[in-house]
Amino acid sequence: MSIIAIANQKGGVGKTTTAVNLAASLAVAEKKTALIDVDPQGNSTTGLGIDRSRLQQSLYNVLIGEVSLSEILGKSELPFLFVAPATRDLIGAEIELVNTERRELRLKEALKEVSHNFEYVLLDCPPSLGLLTLNALTAADSLIVPLQCEYYALEGLSSILETVRLVQKNLNPGLVLEGILLTMFDTRNRLAHEVAEEVRSHFPGRVFETVIHRNVRLSESPSHGKPALLYDVHSVGAQDYLKLAREILRNGEANRRAEERPG
Repeated sequence: MSIIAIANQKGGVGKTTTAVNLAASLAVAEKKTALIDVDPQGNSTTGLGIDRSRLQQSLYNVLIGEVSLSEILGKSELPFLFVAPATRDLIGAEIELVNTERRELRLKEALKEVSHNFEYVLLDCPPSLGLLTLNALTAADSLIVPLQCEYYALEGLSSILETVRLVQKNLNPGLVLEGILLTMFDTRNRLAHEVAEEVRSHFPGRVFETVIHRNVRLSESPSHGKPALLYDVHSVGAQDYLKLAREILRNGEANRRAEERPG
């Protein structure tokens, strides 16, 4: 099982769009995938057509120890994709867990129970570096940082990478950067090209080849409770995320082969 956190403390960078559409793209590749909504805003939950007002239990109940993760995992429209939903209650988890021992390990411990059931688990983090994001980074094997191609893009990047270094040092030495994902790329905008070039030169080999283009269908699909590939599979956005899934699967295969090679 590969656990991938999707995080950036800057809002509006395409984090949830990435979580929902990458999860759907891995699922259509017939990889059994779980999307864990770690954001109290619950946009991944609603983006997959789940009505939050009708939920009896959510990730909040898992983190405070009331139920197990398997009890809240629900099906989606895609046979290989399952969702652990979030409700606003999750805001309370940060406060309730503050004085609890091993509080940053709650999600990691919850995931152990389902580890044999999934090939990929994606963690959609809130746009902050609080206890919920810390739980996700402690539980994850790797991290995807979505980065909007705009003027201040690199500023937010340094904060998240500093947090990653602290997590590696104190809580999760195995955490690696899966990659930086350039999002909301407008091919007609010169600044977008300049930002992409700057990020690639600052972080050689750490930026995904796949770029997520600005796309109307991609931004419309959450209001229909569907990932882009169910809303309009031929749209640029849906195709970009299918490409990203292929790149991640390829990288995973290459890493496995490298590990199997005799030293």
